[in-house]
Amino acid sequence: MLIIGEKLSIIAKRVREAMLKKDKAPIQEIAIRQWKEGAGMIDANIGPAEDNGEALMEWMVTTIQEVVPLPICLDTTNASAIEAGLKVHNNTWGRPLINSTSNDPERFPILELSAKYNALIIGLTVGKGGLPADAEERAAIASEIMARAMEYGVPLEDIYLDPLVLQIATSQDHAVKVIDAIKMFQEMNDPPMKTVVGLSNISNGCPKHVRPILNKYYFLMLMDAGLTAAIADAHEMAEALHERQLVKDVMEGKSISDEKKMMEIRKTLDIIMGRNLYAHSYLEM
Repeated sequence: MLIIGEKLSIIAKRVREAMLKKDKAPIQEIAIRQWKEGAGMIDANIGPAEDNGEALMEWMVTTIQEVVPLPICLDTTNASAIEAGLKVHNNTWGRPLINSTSNDPERFPILELSAKYNALIIGLTVGKGGLPADAEERAAIASEIMARAMEYGVPLEDIYLDPLVLQIATSQDHAVKVIDAIKMFQEMNDPPMKTVVGLSNISNGCPKHVRPILNKYYFLMLMDAGLTAAIADAHEMAEALHERQLVKDVMEGKSISDEKKMMEIRKTLDIIMGRNLYAHSYLEM
């Protein structure tokens, strides 16, 4: 399982300010912490970066790799910024990952960068038509992305298919559809296709104390479905793996000694599987 550390995102105030000031210290501190917590790759999310995106991505990649011997996930919609990051990426630490192409024609050229720089690439199963309705539609989009990738000279083994995790607070029914899509993606090729998710999307909009609980147990369910990689909090994922056997026991209907933990797991699994309707206070109900 590849954990792609998610903490270097322009959405976070501290990271955004460091990017604006070109202050290396906070960026490197966060990168080192994620590496030590078990991340195998670091996500550098600079957002759309329409102004000076090339310079910003170049700075982010070199700043991170000065202190952490890991490859970088280049996370932006700015193709020029992606290429700038690819040019300076230290491939000694592994191949870079591009986030992402999709079924949107504007994102097709990203495949050229993947082929040109021998970079791994995420294929987000969404197109101009909007969000996929179910696992079957995600699989249909995935097959189109796979066919297009081969046309551009990108090997299928270099693609990570992303089924698009949505907020459980507003799109609860999609939690199971993503699990089903992960299973379907593996049946679309031999060897099975690699898969990745933006894990914390599941808990966006949820109370702060609920977010890590949803993240951890959803991660374990996706992992059991065959997930290959996750853009996630490395610390949370380490905790999830530590609790894996407890979750497995609860899923099998067994009792565990920690009754509070057992109820937390049961209630969260029921929410993810759609057996109960989501509410911010579901743990107290």
